[in-house]
Amino acid sequence: MKVPMIDLKKQTKHLLPALYRAFDQILTEADFIMGAPVHKFEQEFARFCGKRYCVGLNSGTDALTLALKAYGVGKGHEVITVTNSFFSTAMAISNVGATPVFVDCDETSHTIHASQIEQKITPRTKAIIPVHLYGQAADMDPILELAKKHNLHVIEDCCQAHGARYKGKVVPIGETGAFSFYPTKNLGAYGDAGALVTNNRNVYQYMTYAHNNGSPKKYVHTVLGINSRMDSLQAAVLLLKLKHLPRYTQKRRAIASRYNKYLRHIRQIQIPREMPYAHHVYHLYVIECEKRNQLADYLKKKGIQTSIVYPSGLHLQRPYIQLGYKRGDFPITERKNKSVLSLPMFPELTGKEITYVCKTIKDFYLRFS
Repeated sequence: MKVPMIDLKKQTKHLLPALYRAFDQILTEADFIMGAPVHKFEQEFARFCGKRYCVGLNSGTDALTLALKAYGVGKGHEVITVTNSFFSTAMAISNVGATPVFVDCDETSHTIHASQIEQKITPRTKAIIPVHLYGQAADMDPILELAKKHNLHVIEDCCQAHGARYKGKVVPIGETGAFSFYPTKNLGAYGDAGALVTNNRNVYQYMTYAHNNGSPKKYVHTVLGINSRMDSLQAAVLLLKLKHLPRYTQKRRAIASRYNKYLRHIRQIQIPREMPYAHHVYHLYVIECEKRNQLADYLKKKGIQTSIVYPSGLHLQRPYIQLGYKRGDFPITERKNKSVLSLPMFPELTGKEITYVCKTIKDFYLRFS
């Protein structure tokens, strides 16, 4: 049996009739860039997130970058974030001229270790970017309290957490959050796309022209913006999938529950823990395991795809080693980099496939322990 890490073809097949109708209308009307579907999606996604405003963009990276600019973050400033994240979290900080200051992740949740943030605050600190990782929200209350105490901005990286909840509230919990709609995300486009949601009117107004070459109206440019516009075809895909997202999330949670049931008794494995404050949407199902690389190779030989998210903390990536970071600076992240393994996870994963994955893992440890 072959079990892919993710199978987008299965989901697309069910959506094709509705997609064809939406695409036909866009093609007939030649409404390609920032058209009616984009504006409708912005309204619907803002409502979904419980926010007043949404701006459709080209990527989650652009959402983070423009959000930092909207809050006035730039050269000479520092932004605190977690080293256990995708590179774009830190890259966005660097690309506005600021310096990322890393903290370790929490041992249980894998998200930012909130208690380590305050010791990293300096007079140059301007903002905090907590990352809602793998589909689970970071512990936001202490972060927001700390930001208020030190007059810092909070921009939430929600790129892996569409519909995730913290104490019953959909992320972002603060006023502003960045989303990616990369095709493999829980809410994925059929190309690159992203969005920023916010309750801050000034941030929203800046975003409306900064993402369009700094142009509030044609041939008038008020800031040095970027070209990061969502196209109508991607918005049509996202509008359709947004209607199904709650059902997709239920399926992901059911799959995670089934994995937990089969894997919790294997002593060489630590299953992911849903924190008491969180409603996990399982963008990824990430175990920690002994003999990780050998297990991944064994699963591959048996036709099961896996992924390592992440093999390295951001502090050990080449651009940030130059800032003076070294191995051993963030022991929790570095330990997890050696043990985490993402198992197949997508809403259409079948019970038979889940059973096969779990049985194969069990067989591995029976043979090689």
